[in-house]
Amino acid sequence: MTQRRVRIGIDVGGTFTDAVAIDDATYQIIAKEKILTTHESGEGIAKGIVDIIEKLLTRNNIPAQEVIFIAHGTTQATNALLEGDVAGAGIIAMGSGIESFKVKSDTDTGDIELAEGKYLRTVHRYIETDNAESKKDEINAILDEFISKDIEVVVASEAFSVDDAQNECAIMKMAIDKGLYATGGHEVSQLYGLKIRTRTAVINASLIPKMMKTADMTESCVKRSGIGAELMIMRCDGGVMTVNEVRKRPILTMLSGLAAGVAGALMYERVSDGIFFEAGGTSTDISVIKNGRVMIKYARVGGHKTYLNSLDVRTLGIAGGSMIKVKNGKIADVGPRSAHIAGMRYEAFAAACDINEPVVKLIAPKDNDEPEFAVIECGGGNIFSLTLAGAANVLGAVPKGDYAEGNIDAARKAWETFSKFLGIPLEEAAAQVMNIAAGKVRAIVEELVKDYELNPNLISLVGGGGSGGVLVPYLAGEMGYKWSIAKDAPFISTIGVALAMVREVVERTVLNPDDSDISSIRREVFDRIVKSGANADTVEIAVEIDRRANILRAIATGAAELRTRDLSQKNLDENSLKKIAADSMSIDVKDVSIIAGTGKWLVFRGIKIEKKFFIFTKKYMPVRVIDREGIIRLQKNSGEAAVTKKAGLLNELSSLIDLNTDYSDAGGKLPLVYVYYGEKQLDLSGLAEKTQIISVAKMEMERIGDDEDIAVVVTK
Repeated sequence: MTQRRVRIGIDVGGTFTDAVAIDDATYQIIAKEKILTTHESGEGIAKGIVDIIEKLLTRNNIPAQEVIFIAHGTTQATNALLEGDVAGAGIIAMGSGIESFKVKSDTDTGDIELAEGKYLRTVHRYIETDNAESKKDEINAILDEFISKDIEVVVASEAFSVDDAQNECAIMKMAIDKGLYATGGHEVSQLYGLKIRTRTAVINASLIPKMMKTADMTESCVKRSGIGAELMIMRCDGGVMTVNEVRKRPILTMLSGLAAGVAGALMYERVSDGIFFEAGGTSTDISVIKNGRVMIKYARVGGHKTYLNSLDVRTLGIAGGSMIKVKNGKIADVGPRSAHIAGMRYEAFAAACDINEPVVKLIAPKDNDEPEFAVIECGGGNIFSLTLAGAANVLGAVPKGDYAEGNIDAARKAWETFSKFLGIPLEEAAAQVMNIAAGKVRAIVEELVKDYELNPNLISLVGGGGSGGVLVPYLAGEMGYKWSIAKDAPFISTIGVALAMVREVVERTVLNPDDSDISSIRREVFDRIVKSGANADTVEIAVEIDRRANILRAIATGAAELRTRDLSQKNLDENSLKKIAADSMSIDVKDVSIIAGTGKWLVFRGIKIEKKFFIFTKKYMPVRVIDREGIIRLQKNSGEAAVTKKAGLLNELSSLIDLNTDYSDAGGKLPLVYVYYGEKQLDLSGLAEKTQIISVAKMEMERIGDDEDIAVVVTK
């Protein structure tokens, strides 16, 4: 009998720590557990992780040897920064010659404001040298000074250390020899930009002591439990990494809880272009999906730019528990105060008999609030907050069977009293509240749709979290978009952790990168991702060249182990895929044809004629690449495709590039190139020269068989 393979995901939230066990073959949830997050324990949140692993295994009869993947996401780094619960950092900067003044200035971050009134304390010292080894006595004196000032971690920072990290490494070793934690600017980023690189390194350093303690405890717990799989930690860009990497770069775990939700949704939902909402009781995190992938940007901490690649998440103080603000007898606002923060019960989840002799009161939930938030005071001393969830239930806007579906009788009794207090009909009161909330969220959605140029024919709003059903269906109806509530929405973040892929990003500042630069960065990111726990056979690498910023970037994704899941049960037939392509192009199915196919990929081309005042104006031939599950991975207004074998790939690439290059007085403008084979896609669109495209394609093809079909797509 084949042994079952189990994936475990743990999500450490501010209030609760959740865990799920998922069957790796079917992606079905085997077990769920929830405990209070152990902030007050001497071991901190690590104790909760230890406890929930034991609970998950023992209560659900899961043998440790069945666990082939275990990971956790955490708000610990984010909370530590917001609360100022970080270690002081000592900066040792190095420079020489005419650049000395600028180096000294750029590396002196001062105390960094993390949140209002919360600061990361730093002590800055500068050494005039180009050789750290020659200044050992001076450096050791500085380290002793740091120790006397209760500095726990040292940051070594030198201009151009991304090219030669020898001096930073020397200082790090001296610090470690004295029992201090240490990091260098080169460890957090390979980009030039000494000021931002130093700031990122300082923030990273401030998290190391606390995160090291948690990492050590949780890793030892996993080993003691008998689980053979290596513990992985969720990153802020939606991937996971090993505990060893966390010890060096804990900053990567910042915002990881936000990334986990959308990662989970993508496993269950067929989303090509869309907006994901993870809605709880107090706030909603909103993120973007384009071409089946989440969108990433540089994160800011306390308003300061860093070199941290993080999910582009917009957080809004609107959610299921948002309270209703009343001024001058009228509804004035919804949120950001929530029933959860106010310590009050929701009217929508009360028993109808508890809403007896109801009277509307306006209260100040917290000391600094105005007495403007509406609650229902009932006989027997029961008090219930009026909430956004209540308004949605009154209007019947929450889907049947949804986690947020409440007791409509209780909700209506509470809101009837509220509507009489306002002097308006019941449904109008609820609609006003929903429209205020939807208006705030809509503004963010419209901004994201514009920023990322999402295809309006494809946009789907996906709800996750316990309150996803409160606002998403209503907002989708207002905006005319498709919508869905993610499967197991209340546990979607935990599921995202359990199913996450390993991810690594390497960025370098390179002016006019050549083949050797590209080959080097691909090797580095491949080595890093394998070191971070990815199986080499699953790794995909995309290389991008940002000529404006002179940044060469390599992004690698891969699975932590070879998955055995049979995806055929989710595969769609060609007619269904053709219909998806046609809908995305806004044309009839008969005008769509398959022009290439290999592995899990099909390439469709349509014929689209735009008319104005019934006069022929322009003919388009849009292209879509769709995987067998129905997710559109590429959408362009025109393009060509061909299928070839390994031996003919480079010639086919060269020919297609030449045929689709636009020439002008300024020179040739290359097409965007994409290669598909098996389960993988190779994105070459970030490369700006034909020789680079050919070179990277050649490197990639070294690892595939001679007889494998390869699809090449080029678009202008």
